[in-house]
Amino acid sequence: MWIKKIKINNFRNYKSQEINLEKNINIFYGENAQGKTNIIEAIFLSSMGKSFRAKKDKEMIMLGEEKSNIEIEYEKTDRDGKIKIELGNKKIVYINGIKIKKLSELLGKINVVIFTPDDINILKGGPQNRRRFLDIMISQLRPNYMYNLNLYLKTLEQRNNYLRQIKEENKNENMLDIWDEELSNYAINIYNYRKEFIEKIKNKIKNIHSEITNNKEEIEIEYLSECISKEKYLELLKQRRKLDIIKGYTTKGIHRDDFNIYINKKELGIYGSQGQHRTAILSLKLSELNIVKDEIGESPILLLDDFMSELDEKRRKNFLEKINDVQVIITCTEKIDIENKEILVYNVRSGNAIKEIKG
Repeated sequence: MWIKKIKINNFRNYKSQEINLEKNINIFYGENAQGKTNIIEAIFLSSMGKSFRAKKDKEMIMLGEEKSNIEIEYEKTDRDGKIKIELGNKKIVYINGIKIKKLSELLGKINVVIFTPDDINILKGGPQNRRRFLDIMISQLRPNYMYNLNLYLKTLEQRNNYLRQIKEENKNENMLDIWDEELSNYAINIYNYRKEFIEKIKNKIKNIHSEITNNKEEIEIEYLSECISKEKYLELLKQRRKLDIIKGYTTKGIHRDDFNIYINKKELGIYGSQGQHRTAILSLKLSELNIVKDEIGESPILLLDDFMSELDEKRRKNFLEKINDVQVIITCTEKIDIENKEILVYNVRSGNAIKEIKG
């Protein structure tokens, strides 16, 4: 799988730009705030239907403009495709010229693995970062996962609203049984998806991490959830009901899932050094890359936003050596040369990507 062409209009600081890419490594370099990450964002948006950094679509529309367009032409082993996204009063998505009805129809058309400087927070930050990592990976491969997750979150919001009504308006608390039943149905589906993919990560990450660290470190991953069965979760909701009413929100559920990573039997979040965090996130991302490849039968597109700044030369080399037959799109502040790899280079200045002629 690879992206052949990107067209963007009124997107962030790009008025109008057409960018041709190559199958191997594509580098966009330039000073900060020139528009490098905007290229990565346009690709991610075309894959997931939403940005990895903007909360609202209108943030991606060029200042002073009402609409923005992104077009991506891509190629898979068995077919070509085109995705067009129009941002305005609402978001409209076309796949091969046909307007889609649900955003879930977009998932899986272009598979990406993204690495940003903020990804160090997947392991160093709160559980919501680790859940988001799982959500992005799983939803690309199992579109029904996002459907279940959205229904769970909608039901969770309704239950929380009713909890507050019980507290403030003395509503009948037995009505919670309705939301508990719905919540548990969606929760066990989400749990099963997450458990499946945590197992897939386990099967990949051990060898990857061992290679990256020259057999000096052993990595393990542990999935933490209180929703291992519908019956147990229903029982837990009933046990916590009085507390939930007092607090006004649901204190237990799939929305509080987490996973821990251990290096040489020690919990990374507590005992890990900065270098170990960086190496572990490399291993996690490479595991994701390999899982997606196994699932779809071809390599996903690797998006590395300001990736090089987070790694020393040794880790950078170890990482890039493990990437073969993958289209890579890299943003960085300085032009880099990658040994024994074909590269296409663009210099980005003020929302304009200028292709550099090979030497």
